Amino acid sequence: MDNEYRYTDRTASPALAGEQAARVLRNTYGLLAMSLAVAAAAGWYAMAANIGFINPFITLGVYFALLFANAKLQNSAWGILSVFGITGWLGFTTGPLIAAYAGMAGGMEVVNTALSVTALVFVGMSGIALVTKKDFSFMGSFLMVGLLVAFICAIVTLFVDMPALRLAASAMFALLSSMVILWQTSAIIHGGETNYIRATVTLFVSLYNLFLSLLHLLTALSGDD
Repeated sequence: MDNEYRYTDRTASPALAGEQAARVLRNTYGLLAMSLAVAAAAGWYAMAANIGFINPFITLGVYFALLFANAKLQNSAWGILSVFGITGWLGFTTGPLIAAYAGMAGGMEVVNTALSVTALVFVGMSGIALVTKKDFSFMGSFLMVGLLVAFICAIVTLFVDMPALRLAASAMFALLSSMVILWQTSAIIHGGETNYIRATVTLFVSLYNLFLSLLHLLTALSGDD
């Protein structure tokens, strides 16, 4: 069953390796599209049900628990359900934020702009990896350290009111998330990532972080932060 979700044959011919990479990429994009639909539906439900803001520590706690479950299940069909659990939860917790923007003057314009830029970045970064065929695996360590620093900064702002640090964290997340899309797509193409369930989670979380970071940055630039 594992071979359906993970390919590990490093001795395959270049043609076979290319075919496997293409299959992983197709599966990743297909699952990502479904994950985005699940997140959108969960967000819409949270808005329709008038769910209030959820404590960020509860959001993070459930998120990391779901990530742990996904890591355990990523080589089986249950891993797909865990992906929907992650994306559904993140969509659900984002619903109240979108509802708050909807109640602000010009808020939905900011949301739509953030969504549009997120989509453009995804297409652009994926396109660079697909067209150039360059191996960006060298970025892995840098991205891990950068995301850790950005995450720590974001946590600090939950306890200390530091607008400048909050903006810096958002800018870091926006830049690093964009680079992760490039890095992950490249990894799939070159066989460094053979599990489309894991790849889907990486891409979705990158899109999620990019979208939220752009929301914050665009709001700050409009003077309404």
